[in-house]
Amino acid sequence: MGAAFRGFGPELTVFLEELQDNNERDWFKANRERYEESVREPARAFIRTMAPALAAISPHFRADDRKQGGSLMRVHRDTRFSRDKTPYKTNVGIQFRHALGRDVHAPGFYVHLDCGGAFLGAGAWHPDSRALAMIRARIDEEPDTWRRVCGAAPFRASFRLGGDSLKTMPRGFAKDHPLAEDLRRKDFIAIHDIPLPAALRADFPDAAAARMRDASALVRFLCEAIDVPF
Repeated sequence: MGAAFRGFGPELTVFLEELQDNNERDWFKANRERYEESVREPARAFIRTMAPALAAISPHFRADDRKQGGSLMRVHRDTRFSRDKTPYKTNVGIQFRHALGRDVHAPGFYVHLDCGGAFLGAGAWHPDSRALAMIRARIDEEPDTWRRVCGAAPFRASFRLGGDSLKTMPRGFAKDHPLAEDLRRKDFIAIHDIPLPAALRADFPDAAAARMRDASALVRFLCEAIDVPF
């Protein structure tokens, strides 16, 4: 059992700002202890604090505070296929993934902090082709359910739908489909923007849990679409 969450504090943004200016392995190695104290350990404490609230929403999502392979996304960037060869991410990414999800593309909840701000995400980012087809099929077959999910007052008050979309309709759907905008989506994610000072405070878990509850119907819809329990 680790330390309790007391907020991320300004030290997190100070570290990330300096990492932006010194994104190289020698600097990170020399400041590794600062990363542990200002970023990784507060993030792990946040994850532990979120576990009960997440379990109350659904028993199938994981708040995993392991240093490697848990909810906290690794600081090292995958530069194999990128022109940007800087080795480290300059943000904190935390994903509460479905127990059956193998990667970040599974339905889940996501918390993001960087020097410019913070946001909470919910849904499925870049689902694979099979899952994408199943989600689109359910929207087409149950349009009223989809409209209720996206039109619920708490959801609309807190979230906006984001992500990438196709320029044209996917194969098999009419161009004049009443839900054409949603069927063209390649991502099914909802985003709630958070002022950075609010995300650094000790009471941030309570606010994050409330917004996750507001988005839970969307995540339920996506889980049911791809035949995984919610």
